Amino acid sequence: MQATVSRYDEETFSGAVLTDTGIELPFTVHAVSDTPIRHLRVGQRVGIETTGTGAGLAVTKVEFATRL
Repeated sequence: MQATVSRYDEETFSGAVLTDTGIELPFTVHAVSDTPIRHLRVGQRVGIETTGTGAGLAVTKVEFATRL
């Protein structure tokens, strides 16, 4: 799934993304820890992996968006 970075804290490596369906989902350092991401900017397109559904939807991985 793709999303747009809506918040990002460079010190904690945490923030939030806005999905293409308009849902804002927070993420923690754990979502970027196994990726090459060291900096994100607000408005940047990213790929995300999630788990759960509805109110339990959570971001498990944030990656640089790539074109298919």
